[in-house]
Amino acid sequence: MHNIRTIFRREMHSYFNSPMAYIFLVIFTVVSGYFFTNTFFLFGQSDLRVLFDIVPLVYLFFIPAVSMGLIARENNIGTMETISTMPLNTYEFVLGKFLAGFCLILLGLVATSIHFFTLVSVGTNVDFGAIFSGYLGLALMGATFTAIGTYASSVTENQVVAFIIGVFLVLVFYMLDKTLVFVPHSLAGIFQFLAVDYHLSNISRGVIDSRNLIYFFSMVGFFIFLTIQTLEVRRWK
Repeated sequence: MHNIRTIFRREMHSYFNSPMAYIFLVIFTVVSGYFFTNTFFLFGQSDLRVLFDIVPLVYLFFIPAVSMGLIARENNIGTMETISTMPLNTYEFVLGKFLAGFCLILLGLVATSIHFFTLVSVGTNVDFGAIFSGYLGLALMGATFTAIGTYASSVTENQVVAFIIGVFLVLVFYMLDKTLVFVPHSLAGIFQFLAVDYHLSNISRGVIDSRNLIYFFSMVGFFIFLTIQTLEVRRWK
């Protein structure tokens, strides 16, 4: 646990010692705020539904950008070889990196809470249950995409390539339920279950089903496992 905490702190320091974290948080808040204020003030819609719809689209590019350097940067500058000689298990290294990336995503969601307080202060008939489940769904989707981005960062030394791979993978899982009309009926159920947006939409409606939670946790665990195996294979080459 100590090693995970050390890696986590090291990565968080690297985020906030450079402009990256600040740029991410500002742009994330501005983009989400733009769409929220459009519906809130122009159309008088007193809910966060539009925010919950737009954040997944922002995730598609922001999370791969945040996670692209988690491991690729270590490979590129040569510090991975030094880290591999330390009394540090691969899973501790990967979990520390993943948690740092996920924490930055959570900070982005926290920054959008200003819209929640605006809604509470001037809105009527606020559905707090739907808001809670919506934020829970966004957090789980953020964890899933961060795990995918961490894996993408582990397969290459080039951060740009890691970004491209990450965007491709998150787009695949996001778009699966949009392609059901093009797949055989016998496979439609599988494609729908593998789609991230399908499970997010269920949670955002206030339905916190154990199947949706199992899906998100399984996806995070699967891609963290793939990342660990990728680094183990590279270590023994």
